[in-house]
Amino acid sequence: MTAPTAATTDAAATAPTTDTIGTTSTTGTTGTTGTTGTTGIEVLHYSAFTSRPDGGNPAGVVLDAAALVDGNGTDAADAAMTAVAARVGYSETAFITERDEAARRYRLRYFSPLAEVAFCGHATIATAVALAERDGPGELVFDTASGEIRVETTADGDGPPRATLTSVPTRSHPADPGTEIEPTLAALRWSVDDLDPALPPHVAYAGNDHLVLAAATRERLADLDYDYDALEAVMRRRGWTTVHLVWRETPESSAGGPAKGSGDGLADGSAQGFVFHARDPFPVGGVVEDPATGAAAAAFGGYLRVLGLVDGPTRVRIRQGEDMGRPSDLLLDVTPGDPRVRVSGQAVPIPSTL
Repeated sequence: MTAPTAATTDAAATAPTTDTIGTTSTTGTTGTTGTTGTTGIEVLHYSAFTSRPDGGNPAGVVLDAAALVDGNGTDAADAAMTAVAARVGYSETAFITERDEAARRYRLRYFSPLAEVAFCGHATIATAVALAERDGPGELVFDTASGEIRVETTADGDGPPRATLTSVPTRSHPADPGTEIEPTLAALRWSVDDLDPALPPHVAYAGNDHLVLAAATRERLADLDYDYDALEAVMRRRGWTTVHLVWRETPESSAGGPAKGSGDGLADGSAQGFVFHARDPFPVGGVVEDPATGAAAAAFGGYLRVLGLVDGPTRVRIRQGEDMGRPSDLLLDVTPGDPRVRVSGQAVPIPSTL
């Protein structure tokens, strides 16, 4: 599960929590498997899409997972990384399994406490910031199971670094009423009347599939009390990573439409442009709810593009984690002619006192 809420700490000058987890590597000849030794794996702890360690979405980051992979078969390596992720206990832990330091290119894999995930946005942001703090800002390239992900890291003065990932091409299509919408609403204990008719249910993709459901009111979004087992069963049948629940904020100052351009006008809490609030149940990962979901945000950006709700370069702000006590800010840049979505956020170390 996610880390507990704690008092605000000045993370800019705080080293991340590190764990050294003992893992057993196995090798063997045909018909035999033997234990060959125990290797300490260093896990960094970061919280992504926040400037505070008690906000955002915590992620484990393993900058050198070679000991889990080298000399092991695929199944053994996967089991070892799953075990580390389970010990860490966050919704995802990212593992760098291969590297080209000169090219700043890395193979990155993601594991929830239960299984591997093809792509994870918040763990990507956390890993990019950890590398930027170690090696300096600049562009990074991550090879993931979903494809190549480029991430630009920048230093924001005295504040924590910011990372902007460019997603794989997104896609989105209407959800099926009988096999997808109805069983999901039943598991959520929602009705059709709880949905915003202006934002129809879709299955959206940006490395993983996510069901997008828009709540008609902020109160409906805030009251999340779902049947964990039932929702997990629907999600496994459909192959969804999360259910992306959103509510569109419509302040008077945005009545004229979304703000255009790629500036950071929303980063300071301004009500300009598209502002959404989101929640992401994640029972298939062994987590009740994710406080910040970069992969779902990227998919949602593609959803908005497919619906024709952006008619030029558009900045979208997503507020997530508020109802969990871990407020998160995700900034999206969406362009009508580009199926990719850029997702930006900060990440900070989680100090050992948390």
